[in-house]
Amino acid sequence: MSLPIWSHPVAAITDEERSGRLSSLRERMQADGIAATLLGPTESLRYFTGLVWHLSERLLGAVVTDDKLTYIVPGFECSRVETLPHLPGDIAVWEEEESPAALVSRLVGPSGKLALDDALPLAFYHAFTGVMGAARLVDGGPMIRALRAIKSPAEIAIIRYAMGITLDVHRKVHDMITPGVAASDVVRFIDQQHRAASAEGGSSFCIVSFGEATSLPHGADGEQILQAGDVILVDTGCRIDGYHSDLTRTYMLDSGYGAFERAWAIEREGQQAVFDAAKLGAPCESLDAAARHVLARHGLGPDYSLPGLPHRAGHGLGLEIHEAPYIVRGNKTPLAPGMCFSNEPMVVFPGAFGVRLEDHIYMAEDGPHWFTVPAENPCAV
Repeated sequence: MSLPIWSHPVAAITDEERSGRLSSLRERMQADGIAATLLGPTESLRYFTGLVWHLSERLLGAVVTDDKLTYIVPGFECSRVETLPHLPGDIAVWEEEESPAALVSRLVGPSGKLALDDALPLAFYHAFTGVMGAARLVDGGPMIRALRAIKSPAEIAIIRYAMGITLDVHRKVHDMITPGVAASDVVRFIDQQHRAASAEGGSSFCIVSFGEATSLPHGADGEQILQAGDVILVDTGCRIDGYHSDLTRTYMLDSGYGAFERAWAIEREGQQAVFDAAKLGAPCESLDAAARHVLARHGLGPDYSLPGLPHRAGHGLGLEIHEAPYIVRGNKTPLAPGMCFSNEPMVVFPGAFGVRLEDHIYMAEDGPHWFTVPAENPCAV
């Protein structure tokens, strides 16, 4: 198989670590009475085997049993799969007129339960119910997500490195941006800078908003031109060995706009309250509550009412930009070492502007740590 080019100062995830992940998955399977787990063409396939594949109507994935790893591959893609990095395993081929669900069923056996990757499309689930019956199918999501939510030191090192790249890009944007610039030109500049740092595919996403558009959490459609006195919001990230960075900064180029500076200070206070609430064992929902308590003291909200915080206070991050654990009301999952999540209790003032400061936290044995240093004032990143 071909080996990817690696030019970063942190180590890539090793096959030894992936083998350990499979061992942990097998332990969970055995405890739950599951005969096999099907990993689809998802980030979980990459997590456990290193194989990266695109989703299509043809099933490509891997079946994990107690003693084997078997890749399920369309016949005409077999030679391609063999060239890609992946853990060693058998390859079971299905041809165009054949049923991949039937192939998987034969590997599982006549009576064993099959846990399905929760990111598989519904069409695949229906194919399996037709062959195996719904009673033998199990939602593999809780098992898989629980393992993926606890990041190893190697994963945390990669995410920290990716965050550093994106924070440096934010600083370069702050230095180049001036009234009259188009948002699309800023997006293009950010992509170029991520590519120059050897991020995979440049920017993994990018939102650049000016003025009133900053009150829309995921940005506005159409072109925007920065006017003097506009609020600026930039939310972007990249990927290193599949792991995401994700950072947002909101600022103005000049000081003196009191309403924005007061809102920025509230946002930063809310963000700090989330960090301070991030104690080992604390339920995820308590961090969301901490942010909302700050906003309520300043007369914002309550709940999801605006002006205020219209969404959860954060999300997990890893091979997916949004994954467990979610920092949201109702999530009683206790924080544990290895969990990584965003801290972004955005404050929205409809029709005027919004302020989102997004940094990420990782939980260590001694409590929370920032991946990046939060912004210091409303005119800086």
